[in-house]
Amino acid sequence: MNQAMTVSGFTFVRNGTLLGYPYIESIRSALPICDEFVVAAGASDDDTLERLQALARTEPKLRVIPTRWNEKMVDRGYVYAQQKMIAQFNCSGDWAFYLEGDEVLHERETGAIRMAMARHLEDPRIEALVFDYHHFFGSPDWIAVSPGWYRRAVRIVRNSIRNYSPDGLFFVVMDRNKRGRYPNAAPVNAHIYHYGHVRRRDRMREKVERVSRYWDHPPPEFTGYAIDPQALERFRGSHPALVQDWLRREAEPRFVTDPAYVPNARERKHRRLMKLERWFGLELSKKHYRLVAEAP
Repeated sequence: MNQAMTVSGFTFVRNGTLLGYPYIESIRSALPICDEFVVAAGASDDDTLERLQALARTEPKLRVIPTRWNEKMVDRGYVYAQQKMIAQFNCSGDWAFYLEGDEVLHERETGAIRMAMARHLEDPRIEALVFDYHHFFGSPDWIAVSPGWYRRAVRIVRNSIRNYSPDGLFFVVMDRNKRGRYPNAAPVNAHIYHYGHVRRRDRMREKVERVSRYWDHPPPEFTGYAIDPQALERFRGSHPALVQDWLRREAEPRFVTDPAYVPNARERKHRRLMKLERWFGLELSKKHYRLVAEAP
């Protein structure tokens, strides 16, 4: 392993406690991998900033940057990208490792993640690293598996290339002045544990109410977690140790699949895609990267 390699973790958060994000658990899960961790902390109506500052007093790697959100930016969630880039552009490591506030790493995979960054550090072809995803839905016992959910995403990007984020999810490499592309990537062979869709219903309702305006539409009604049962599978693995207490406090306790659920047009399309995947061994979920190397 390249001992001189440096890694910067980064994220953004606002009203993390009020909206039910495991943001403290997320940051703590990445700290063993990172040499620094930068948080863009938006002005909140809860104790988010105080909790981050308290963590920073015990974790010298953590750097908290208080920010203000542009409330006039309501174009397709671009305010998320702005806050994400505030944190990213304060990173100084060889790699910039992004985690969203509802994403947690498993302790059994942190060594493999750091090793993947070291392995590809001297290979300029590799601009980013891609994680597999566990998207938990409704409860920690179920994961969403249809191609309507991205199964892989870039979460680590080389910090010496010109890149930006058009939204909170993905990265664009600007090797030309006026045209961007998805990064050339290699797989990490590790997972992101995504808990955004298992938070208590009252937290989720508050989240939907508050964030919809950044997409310039009224908030949809949220009464509970509803999904095509064919899009779900039972989760057979273990959850990260750091998130266990959060799951007991904050996860929705009453989710059950509905066998009488009527899928909408989008879900019927995903059912057809899942059949094609099974029949022909395809992988048809959305990809915001170009894979140029396989896992060892």
